[in-house]
Amino acid sequence: MTVQIPDFHTISEVTAKIRPHVRLTPTVEVSAADFGLIGAPITLKLEQLQHAGSFKTRGAFANLLLREANAAGVVAASGGNHGAAVAYAAMRLGIPATSFVPTISNPAKVQRIRDYGAELRQIGERYADALEASEIWRARTGALAVHAFDDFLTVAGQGSVGLELEMQAPKLDTVLVGVGGGGLVGGIAAYFDGRVRVIGVEPVGAPTLTYALAAGQPVDAPANGYAADSLAPKRIGDIPFAIARRFVERVVLVEDDAIRKAQAELWRRLRIVAEPGGAAAFAALHSRQYEPAAGERVGVVVSGANTDAVRFG
Repeated sequence: MTVQIPDFHTISEVTAKIRPHVRLTPTVEVSAADFGLIGAPITLKLEQLQHAGSFKTRGAFANLLLREANAAGVVAASGGNHGAAVAYAAMRLGIPATSFVPTISNPAKVQRIRDYGAELRQIGERYADALEASEIWRARTGALAVHAFDDFLTVAGQGSVGLELEMQAPKLDTVLVGVGGGGLVGGIAAYFDGRVRVIGVEPVGAPTLTYALAAGQPVDAPANGYAADSLAPKRIGDIPFAIARRFVERVVLVEDDAIRKAQAELWRRLRIVAEPGGAAAFAALHSRQYEPAAGERVGVVVSGANTDAVRFG
C-alpha cells in the first residue's frame, strides 16, 4: 500500500502554522559522566514541558488548525497523552472534544483530559479498544477524528520536534526517539531525511516497529509492559512505518527495569520528571543498549511527563 508521507518542506510549513500555539521546548546539554557514561555531551530535548505534558500537542494543533470540525467537534483515542493534547487544543480553539482512553491510562493523564473540558470515556484495557470505540463514535456523530499517530498532519506536527532540535543543537549526529505508534519517530525521521541518524527505542514488551520491520509491513505485536499506556498500540502506523523503513537506522529494545532506572536518574541528576514512555529513549543510552561511537553527538527526546510518580506535601 502506498501512503503519503510528509517531507522537510511540509513539516516546515506545518511548524510555522502551529508555532503560535505550541511551546518551543528547551534543550539541555549534560555530561555523559553525570550518568556514569563515557562519551560526548548528551543533548536532551525536554518535550515533557510542552502544553498538555507531551509532544502530542503539536500533532493535535496541526489537525485542528488545518482541518475543519463540525458541530460534533473532534474525537480522539489514545493511551492518554494524545487525548490530553487534543482536549487542550480543542479547549484553546473553542471546539468540543471527546476522548476515548483505556482503563490502563495513568490517572494523571485522565485528569489532564478532564481539566481541559473534554468528554472522557474510558473503555477497554488497551489502546486498540479505545480506538474501536472512538471509530464507532465518529461514524455515529460525524465528529472529526484525530488519529494519535497514523495521520499525515499528526506526523507532520510531531516532526516540528526535529526542526526545533536541529535549530537548537545543529551538530547532532544521532537522535534517540521512543516508539509507540510511530508518530514522533516518523515525524522526526521525515524531517531529518537522512541528514541525522535516527534510532527508534521500544520497550521489550511492546516491539511494534521491531515486528513490522522484521515482517516488512505493520503487523500485530505484543502490547504489554511498564510503558504500555503510551508505547503499546497493537501495531505501528502505516505512515510511520513507511518513513521508518527509509529513514530510521535501527530499533533498540529496552527492558522495563531500564526504563525505571532512566526515570530515576533523570529525576536524581537533573530533577526532570519523565513518564515511562517519555524516558524510554534515554533508557537506551543509560542502559548501554545504544552505545555511541567515540565523539558521536547524541540527542535524546524526553517526550512526556504525565505521571503522578512525584508527589508534594
